[in-house]
Amino acid sequence: MELRHLRYFVAVAEEGSLTVAAEKRLHTAQPSLSRQIRDLEYEVGVPLLTRSVHGVELTAAGKVFLDHARLALTQADAAIEAARRAAQPEKSRFALGFLTGQEIDWLPAAMRILRDELPNIEVAVTSDYSPVLAESLTRGKLDLAFMRREAATTDLSYKVVTREALVVVLPSDHRLAKQDSIDLAKLEGTPFVNVSDTAPELLRVIGDYIRASKLPIATVHEADNIVMAVSLVASTRGFALLPGYVENFLPWSVVSRPVRGTPPTIDLVIGYHKSKRSAGNILDKLINGLTGLSKS
Repeated sequence: MELRHLRYFVAVAEEGSLTVAAEKRLHTAQPSLSRQIRDLEYEVGVPLLTRSVHGVELTAAGKVFLDHARLALTQADAAIEAARRAAQPEKSRFALGFLTGQEIDWLPAAMRILRDELPNIEVAVTSDYSPVLAESLTRGKLDLAFMRREAATTDLSYKVVTREALVVVLPSDHRLAKQDSIDLAKLEGTPFVNVSDTAPELLRVIGDYIRASKLPIATVHEADNIVMAVSLVASTRGFALLPGYVENFLPWSVVSRPVRGTPPTIDLVIGYHKSKRSAGNILDKLINGLTGLSKS
């Protein structure tokens, strides 16, 4: 059994179709892919897929095999990444990840610490959704990420960098925009722009706050990212509850105001893989330096 057999199987299982997996993900001929899957089933000794005119479905054995196949591929990717790094010991490399938008506030401080500690270090910077950052940390593609706590991850540790208050985002010409703070009860009837499950921790915080406040607020639109949320607020004349760093992205047509009373908050954390905590002195210095900073 080869890794390519596992990759082929995972692609087919996720797409639910041999044809779609062959054409869109694997860029191979469908008959060739079918042979590879048959070879895999022959080696495993049991059917993994059932085929019909509607596509393919996993057998009970296939469902179990899929979990292990994904794990094996994740471990193989991590091994490859570790080997590539080990092959270039003469130049240290540190991979930083940021929840998109947070790099505006935190990248300069992180780079200053890295330059002071290791002036010859090579730093790679990426930004993405928090769940994607968590996966990259697990796979060894990132050393550290500014993100949210992800409940589904057991191999990661977190340290709080700052606690962000959520603010109300609404059109700049809204009747409440001139107020210093917003009573959410007065927004009843205004379309509410919520975040989608691409931001599961923020979605949970917002939901908990609305339920605890017993406010008559129902989601009308969902946004996959901060910029989309701001755009929807402007175009639908609705409002959103978003972390304070959204102020970095507001156009003239949209403003942010504090929530009246005690606002909901969400933690920005530094995430890292537990296995790297004791070995990475760079990681230690970054964590200690950044968690000691206070933003004004």
